[in-house]
Parts: sequence; C-alpha cells; structure tokens
Amino acid sequence: MKRAIILLVLAACVQLVAQDRSTITVKKSDVSKETVILTAIPQGAQAKASFELNCNKDASSCKAPEAGTYIMVRLPKNWGMYDCANVDLYAATADPDRDQKIGEYCLVEK
Repeated sequence: MKRAIILLVLAACVQLVAQDRSTITVKKSDVSKETVILTAIPQGAQAKASFELNCNKDASSCKAPEAGTYIMVRLPKNWGMYDCANVDLYAATADPDRDQKIGEYCLVEK
C-alpha cells in the first residue's frame, strides 16, 4: 500500500515538472463582451502558424496583455479552469517557477 501511494505522489510530481514551456509573440488582444482573445504565434514561426488564447473576461486570471513576447506554459491535462488545453502566460523575463503569471487562457490551435 505504501508503495502505491509513493508511486502516485511521484507520478503527480513528474506531471508538474513536465510542463511544456515556449516563447510566443502576442500579435494583438481583442476584448469582446465576455471574452478576451489573444492572437499569437510561436517565436520564430510564420504568421500562418498562429493560434488563439481565450479567457473569460470576468475571471480574475484573465488579462489582455500588450502585443509583445511572452512565455507560455502548457498545463498538464485536466489542470486549469477551462475545458480545453490550459496555458499560463508570463512576461518574457519571468521565471515561471517563481514569478506571478499574467493570466490563464484556453489554447485554441487553428
């Protein structure tokens, strides 16, 4: 029984460490009645590789950042507040392990 608990704890720790980090460029932010939509591309990619980050405008972790470069961290499956692939957004100079996130978003790949 103790081994099973230890294995579960180790598996959870591995998921936390296995976050996918990438540098992205936010091209623009649009705010509608209920949603914030960021149009972004992976750093070094061409415009056709764009994707969107969405969040509910009323959520405390939803911000419309200025155009620029950011760090995007994909959260493990079933983590986060949205029913989709959740990501956290950080300033380009931030350390995601220590610094506060700008916001949490739903990743919508085109």
